[in-house]
Amino acid sequence: MTRIDLLLEEMTLQEKIGQMTMSAAGFAVTGPVLAGDATEDIRAGLVGSLLNIYGAEPTHRIQRVALEQSRLGIPLFFGFDIIHGHRTIFPIPLAEAATFQPDLWERTAREAAIEAAQDGVHLTFAPMLDVTRDPRWGRMAEGPGEDPFLASVYAAAKVRGFQGSDLATTDHIAATAKHFVAYGAPTGGIDYMSADISDRSLHEVYLPPFETAVGSGVAAIMPAFHDIAGIPMTANEPLLKNWLRRHLGFSGVLISDYNAVAELIEHGVAGDVVEAAILALRAGIDIEMISTIYRRGLPEALDRALIGLEEIDASVRRILRLKEALGLFDAPFGRGGAIDAESEHAADRRRLARDVATRSIVLLSNNGLLPLSDPRRVAVVGPLANERVEMRGSWPAAGDPRDPVTLFEGLSSALPQADVVHAAGVSIEDGDWSRVDGALDICRSADVIVLCVGEAALMSGEAASRASLDLPGRQKEFAEAVLALGKPVVAVLSSGRPLTVSWLIDRAHATLATWFLGNEAGNALGDIVTGRASPSGRLPVSWPRSLGQVPIYYAQRPSGRPATQPGRYASKYIDLPTTPLFPFGYGLSYGRFVYSDLTIGNARVGRNGNIEIMVSVANEGDATAEETVFLFIRDVVASVARPRMELKGFSKIELPPGGRGILALVLPVSALQFPGRDFNPVLEPGAFEVLVGPCADRQKLVSANVTVSDDPVQGRGP
Repeated sequence: MTRIDLLLEEMTLQEKIGQMTMSAAGFAVTGPVLAGDATEDIRAGLVGSLLNIYGAEPTHRIQRVALEQSRLGIPLFFGFDIIHGHRTIFPIPLAEAATFQPDLWERTAREAAIEAAQDGVHLTFAPMLDVTRDPRWGRMAEGPGEDPFLASVYAAAKVRGFQGSDLATTDHIAATAKHFVAYGAPTGGIDYMSADISDRSLHEVYLPPFETAVGSGVAAIMPAFHDIAGIPMTANEPLLKNWLRRHLGFSGVLISDYNAVAELIEHGVAGDVVEAAILALRAGIDIEMISTIYRRGLPEALDRALIGLEEIDASVRRILRLKEALGLFDAPFGRGGAIDAESEHAADRRRLARDVATRSIVLLSNNGLLPLSDPRRVAVVGPLANERVEMRGSWPAAGDPRDPVTLFEGLSSALPQADVVHAAGVSIEDGDWSRVDGALDICRSADVIVLCVGEAALMSGEAASRASLDLPGRQKEFAEAVLALGKPVVAVLSSGRPLTVSWLIDRAHATLATWFLGNEAGNALGDIVTGRASPSGRLPVSWPRSLGQVPIYYAQRPSGRPATQPGRYASKYIDLPTTPLFPFGYGLSYGRFVYSDLTIGNARVGRNGNIEIMVSVANEGDATAEETVFLFIRDVVASVARPRMELKGFSKIELPPGGRGILALVLPVSALQFPGRDFNPVLEPGAFEVLVGPCADRQKLVSANVTVSDDPVQGRGP
């Protein structure tokens, strides 16, 4: 018999349910401490895992309780929300997605895993794979944006980075793909609300990133808080048990979100703790986080023969397999050790944070002001100009709030020859106007003004939905006062979502979307503003002109009466264009790229072949720059109406001034399949349009046609 079989034979019902129970540790100012009666519960075998605890000493201390003082000595695992770095804070995921560089996504996850493992952590509640097209929803900040293909590539990179090829190695941690599924489509953009979506949207948009995560070997999946069509995800048997377990073959652990099993009662699908426990168990929830519904409800459910012991055993077996995969039975103290903040590896990690932050910045507009050319006096003003803690964004994990470089500090360092001065002017949210005159005074004497406005870090993330996408507080009034001075202004937007600030973008001489960039925020801004780096970030979400356009995304289906149709009776607003202010993929650089000569290797290709694409890209600007090249397709005629464009690939090319390069892209014909009328994958022969260019603006794309044939010998094989 295996070790797991022997343990299952030995365990009492109470101990089995204990393995299915995740408790929490709390936080003090000086670090993590155990909360409540968790220690006694661990001794009694009532807890199998803990969240919100890190550090070698506290994790080893509580692990000893489990090993030496509980009856069976089963080790615990420790989970923590490591969303964009552990101690070294990288840009928020939405910002990092703007790099369109999977190798960087993998590297930041890898470095976060190393730091977390040194701190005794075994599992992270990341990556968040929720596709979202509504920037009112605060958790847009935690994910990769609006596109399912992008989210799928992101999923694979993050799982690789966190987990590596062997979870038992002591510098990797288990990943948890969340929040399954369609959590990013809540009604009204309000967190935790129902998602009212079609089956087609579910299968085309929201499920694919999780399918990729499962295919990449993700260790755990977390169902979302919300319901779809009246069935809360924590109790959603059709999606959790049928689609995830049976259809995809996911054999890992399902971990409920915080208190979500208890909230089945509030949802109105369970009348008491017994019913809530039964619903969650039958849906396949292995680990219940916090609410102790399993502990209170499963014994009675078993006594009343409402569930079978084999259902409990199946969950416990999966949990013990995860602990075995993590190497906990053989090396329970394998993670957790001294952290050397002065090592060369730590310095490399900080350099990586700066590089990723620099690459995350999106240049939205520029009338030639950037890069700055030897200014004598620079005024750095606005409520985000010298805010250290805000630069971390939401979920800053174990990061030291003293670590981030502020925007003012970064610009001061990047412009040593200039007199760089600072004044906040106004706060992020309150209405205090008393400091504005002083801020305007330093602006009047400056050659260039860097206006730093946006959101507070906690205005995005969980439970941070906003009904307005405007600048909060009196920032707009302050910005207008600065603009009225007639000085050159660089507007810097710190946020976890797109903001409706077209008035600012229209009037500023340059505008940068810097999101929340983490520890190296200020240095990254300095690199871009001075031209040490050319902006290469591209928008992973469409940027709306107005809140009234939300939800807005590029991959919409064509209407029978398109907006381009003349006259009143077309699919458009009467008071605003239907197009976004900036499309998906948009971003300027200090170069100027021109596309030409798009060619397809074979005008006709078989369903088992590849579409070979070549395009010429030239940099006709004055600076070396990097371009992100996007590959979209359009299925011209299909049994189900297809989106106007679908992202199928992206690549990078760096060119000097006057440089020209040929970029080769290969698209397997199999990538053209889509969920058919029965939602099973189908590849239909016929005409496809291939579009290549800098963003999801058809006018900026070059295109060519290819025909997919039923003939299996047509085209080249993979």
